Amino acid sequence: MAFKPIALGSASMFALMLAGAAHAQTAVDAAPQDEAADIVVTGVRASIVGALNVRKQSTQIVDSIVSEDVGKLPDNNVIEALQRVTGIQVTNRTGGEASGISIRGLPDALTTLNGRNIFTAAGQGFALQDISANLVNRVDVYKTRSADQIETGLAGQVDVQTRRPFDFDGFAISGLARGIYNEQADTYNPNVALLVSDRWETGIGDIGILVNGSYTRTKYRDQTVTAGALVPFATETPAAGSGLSPLERIFPGPDNVNWQPGLDRGLPTAAGSTLNINGVDTPYYLSRDAVFSSDLYGKRERPSFNVALQWAPNSSSVYTAEVFYAGFRGETFNSLQFSFVDWWGNPGTVETYDGTNIIKSRTGVADVFGFNSGDFSKSKTDSYVYALNGKWDLGDRGKIVGDIAYQTSTAKSSFIAMRTTRVADSIDVDFNAGGGIPSYHFSDDSLLNDTSKWNVAELYDNANRDKGSAITGTLDGYYTWNEGFIRQVKAGIRIDQRKASNAVRTQDKGGPLIATTLAGLGEDASFTNKDFYQGRADVPSSWTLANGYWLHDNADMVRGLYGLATSDQLSLQKTFDIDESTIAMYLQVDGEISIFGRPLKLQAGARYVTVDTDYNFFDRYNDGARTSVSSGSDRWLPSFTARYEIFDNLRLRFNYGETLRRPNFGDINPNYNLTGDLTNVGYGSGSAGTANLAPTHSKNFDVALEWYFDRNSAITATAFRREINGLVVPLTVQEYIPNNGIEAGATDYFAITRPVNASNGVLKGLELGLTYFPGYLPGPLNGLGFVGSVTILDSKQNIPLSNSAGEIVGQATSSFFGVSDLSYNATLAYDNGPIGARLSYIWRKEFLANNEARLFANPIGVWRNPEKSLDLQLTWNLNDRLGVTFDAVNLTKSKQQTYYKFEDVGGPDQFNLGTTLIARTFALGVRYTFK
Repeated sequence: MAFKPIALGSASMFALMLAGAAHAQTAVDAAPQDEAADIVVTGVRASIVGALNVRKQSTQIVDSIVSEDVGKLPDNNVIEALQRVTGIQVTNRTGGEASGISIRGLPDALTTLNGRNIFTAAGQGFALQDISANLVNRVDVYKTRSADQIETGLAGQVDVQTRRPFDFDGFAISGLARGIYNEQADTYNPNVALLVSDRWETGIGDIGILVNGSYTRTKYRDQTVTAGALVPFATETPAAGSGLSPLERIFPGPDNVNWQPGLDRGLPTAAGSTLNINGVDTPYYLSRDAVFSSDLYGKRERPSFNVALQWAPNSSSVYTAEVFYAGFRGETFNSLQFSFVDWWGNPGTVETYDGTNIIKSRTGVADVFGFNSGDFSKSKTDSYVYALNGKWDLGDRGKIVGDIAYQTSTAKSSFIAMRTTRVADSIDVDFNAGGGIPSYHFSDDSLLNDTSKWNVAELYDNANRDKGSAITGTLDGYYTWNEGFIRQVKAGIRIDQRKASNAVRTQDKGGPLIATTLAGLGEDASFTNKDFYQGRADVPSSWTLANGYWLHDNADMVRGLYGLATSDQLSLQKTFDIDESTIAMYLQVDGEISIFGRPLKLQAGARYVTVDTDYNFFDRYNDGARTSVSSGSDRWLPSFTARYEIFDNLRLRFNYGETLRRPNFGDINPNYNLTGDLTNVGYGSGSAGTANLAPTHSKNFDVALEWYFDRNSAITATAFRREINGLVVPLTVQEYIPNNGIEAGATDYFAITRPVNASNGVLKGLELGLTYFPGYLPGPLNGLGFVGSVTILDSKQNIPLSNSAGEIVGQATSSFFGVSDLSYNATLAYDNGPIGARLSYIWRKEFLANNEARLFANPIGVWRNPEKSLDLQLTWNLNDRLGVTFDAVNLTKSKQQTYYKFEDVGGPDQFNLGTTLIARTFALGVRYTFK
């Protein structure tokens, strides 16, 4: 969709009307200058105090991470740096790093780079872990929003600021080299970076150029043991007339006549509970149907750089041109060993938990079917941002800022997996042998490594490509007064043209054309892992399966074994393309009055947003049939902030603002993603988007009290409330989808889960923060300080309950996904002479992670156990330019664990699910800085 002529005309008129301007993200820059930052040193203390001063000076509620020195943000990536910020909870620590955050329990923060919205491929946000900490000057987390800020992101805004040449007086160079040891993978990984900057006075003004580059590589290993989902089984003495054999698995049967999968709380768990089988009330057991182990080997590389050129022809104007690039290269090989614990032959003996019908252990279960799967995936992402910015002072009270940016991002991935199968003589299993971790062994575990015992079975082969681009223009301005009630008037316009597309390829096959064992494929085709779980669970430590690396390197030969299309015949089929145009305009006024002789600073504004979107969807199960949809919306978003100086060191803030969460483009794509009936419940599963999915809207209230009781110390308390309408939740409907091409678990019926705007919710909470650097400590203790925070959250949303036809038959309530009711972090910091150190501990309470597919008899909620990490960072400055660093992450070797629970049903003891070992890492590096 092209821009409307009226929009460009309005922009031209607006430029003529402005008396002065500022960039849309200058909430901090426009702060009063009578509260200059107190940073006079570099290092750990300066970093912490610098972040405190950002909050103190800002109109909005902002928490920050400030680099200790050039190129020294104190972590491996932006997300790891943010985990110690008040109100931020890390959501995923696998893969040897933290890779996801939520702000006050919400995961959808607006991601910006130097104030510009950035994204990855067809997504709405950017993978912040792809930004190397070495490129970053400062990261600001906006908890509240004003009219001059981009309207999206219910959680807030994360603005990453990079260095520019005019940050330095002249020539500057900074470099680092680190080696990072991943204990679990037993690998050494490089992290290198170099920044070079200089500026000159010339006949046409000051000119500066900066080049900053970074490269990291990580080889990691994730090891997981999982107890499968719960399903009903007959007891040892089935009721007469039920037609069941002892310990026979009870399938749902046609039209779910035996039991209904996917009940929110699962089937009843009291001892003696019954199901109606063939008209007979029949007691049943609930047992896991499988156990499995995943040994995932991964590698990722992240090249990145930014280049900035600045020109100041005079004292009242500055022009900046910059390029930012973030790349990602990843590959994973998942060695999966899966075994049913089911009814084939001798059913063995069982032990239940006291007072329940839940089976804890089964022994001597004979003739059990299992499979191993070698899953190999490869991905590549390239994201570029090109920008040109101009700032013009109009006297000493006004400024105009114009900014235009073009960005493009492409993500490609491929996946190939081969399954091998066998029937084992017998298996003994304890589904929770202690600490939520199962124990299991076969009658002869050594056969797990015998390639002649494994028959080659299914092949899965697919690929995906996402593309996104945007061109964005902004024009902003303000004018200030030193006296009177109105102190500043600010206005701006933002025009954004966004494009996104997705294409996929899928081909699966149930088995090769000629039956063979894994041994028949040759020695290179197999892979044997070793030392699985490192003795921390009583499970097999080694097994053989198809070599994922070999599958990738010999993909066409393997496809030929199955009679599938080879690479010269393969192509990706487009599933959607989207063209979205957004125009946003705002007006914002700052005022000041005196109450009891103290200043009350006020800011009020409104932002008007209009969005027009054209969608094209292509049905890959119907010869690419296209469906075109156009939609449009507009909304006014008011905001108001009051900041009252009760005393010089005591401040009260209030903020009201409204924000939006726009649907992910993938969530509005109605094309199916299908999986066959792999568990014999009578239908497969799948997902699809909802074309008419609407934005989620939030009304946000914040009250903060801040006591800056010493130059480098403060206590802050913030109470907040989010009233959210149109929350997106999953709704499952059973659908008939013929001609779907699925061979593994072939079926024409699927339980399709779609996102719908079917929920409203309230999120409220309290944040408490303390920064304390006492000035009275003697000698070597001088420079010791503490930074910590506690976040208390309470969330509630309604969840629609539906039957198999997708009809909403009731409502339930639950916490928000990903929200821990309590989290805290504590950092003991030290900065004295050449030594800088941080010892940090992060903890978060258990939380609802997601809902399980509605295929089983357990509660649908998947919860995470409490998560924690103890980290250490040391810096020894040999002189003013050269330093040595040491970092240790996850010193206590914590685990990531999940379990089933819905409301008051379930828990980590009897409903344990998976346990993943989290890697401990150690890094040693050197850093050189000259400026």
